[in-house]
Amino acid sequence: MGWMLQDETAIAGIGETAYTKAGGTTRTELDLACEAIVRAVRDAGLELSHVDGLVSYSGERAGLVEVAQTLGLGTLSYVGLFPGGGNAATGVVHNAAVAVGSGTARNVVCYRSICQGQHLRFGRARAGQGNAATSVGETIGGSQAFTMPFGLMSPAQSYALDARRHMHEFGTTSEHFGRISVACYAAAQRNPRAVMNGRPLTLEMHQASRMIADPYRLYDCCQESDGACAVLVTGADRAAHPVFIRGAAQGLAEGDGNDRHRRPESLWTRAGMETIAETLYANAGIGPEDIDVAQFYENFTGQVLMAMEDFGFCKRGEGGPFVASGAIDWPHGELPINTSGGNLAEAYIHGLSLVLEGVRQMRGTSTSQVENARHCLVASGPSAPPSSALILRSSR
Repeated sequence: MGWMLQDETAIAGIGETAYTKAGGTTRTELDLACEAIVRAVRDAGLELSHVDGLVSYSGERAGLVEVAQTLGLGTLSYVGLFPGGGNAATGVVHNAAVAVGSGTARNVVCYRSICQGQHLRFGRARAGQGNAATSVGETIGGSQAFTMPFGLMSPAQSYALDARRHMHEFGTTSEHFGRISVACYAAAQRNPRAVMNGRPLTLEMHQASRMIADPYRLYDCCQESDGACAVLVTGADRAAHPVFIRGAAQGLAEGDGNDRHRRPESLWTRAGMETIAETLYANAGIGPEDIDVAQFYENFTGQVLMAMEDFGFCKRGEGGPFVASGAIDWPHGELPINTSGGNLAEAYIHGLSLVLEGVRQMRGTSTSQVENARHCLVASGPSAPPSSALILRSSR
């Protein structure tokens, strides 16, 4: 049985600011968020007065109230936050679609704004409430009490454990991870918006880059960026040029969590998205063989590889040979991925920019356009629960 909102809601507008490396802007996150929202509303052919809903991430510092006041929005009938970071990129769109589909709101904007140069760097080792553990005797609580005393401090270190286990179980190699990086950087060379445009990457360069957390090297890790982006969700019948939301799913795998030491053994070589994938395909009424292009949230390359397996593009443990075959490469691969450059090479805006690229693919306007692309998968937060995913459908 298909999703009750299959093709009933659509993304009608997208907007973004310029993207820079962390520290590349002196503008505030609120300023950037408002610019992205205005651009998305204009792209949809609407006015700010038409917006009656806002959705963002739970960690968004440009708050819903401040954004609404700054933009002079009218009465909002729906506001919401999705828990987490990159795992929320498609979850916010899903929640907006439910609000629109239920009649709670008509035009809902999802947004994310980040200035890592002015605020915390998400990849930094921290204790407590975002403060780096720098002094002897500083209190470390919660799950960090089981990890930080033993040197497991940063996201790269935590996620590297899953990657190393996948290598041990299936013979996956660092070169396999590198193929994902190379594909993303290649896309960035065709994308003038990408921070890494003009900085091509070869597999040899990937292998020679410094180790961050074995087996993850520098180019296996997402960027630290400044910028903002937004999408406007409305009823499919109200969008001038709709990109249909064919299906959506979100959830939390049994026993999963960001405290890696407590993850069930069954998830050590998985992205924790198998059930989400099953639900998504059932909701959309299609399968992995119908996906023409995909945008995978890249916190780290190994998690992308595991997510490809979770979503059925190859069998469990065969992600390495799959990427090595050229399957993910544009334009001739069977599943080109992250065609804007993604978090690795376009910009790290907690994954919402991947939704924008999915929309461009469905509109036929990507700088790495997949010919005759009809369905695009966007997957958020592999191994970063709760996770979410969308399938977008072209109206062309």
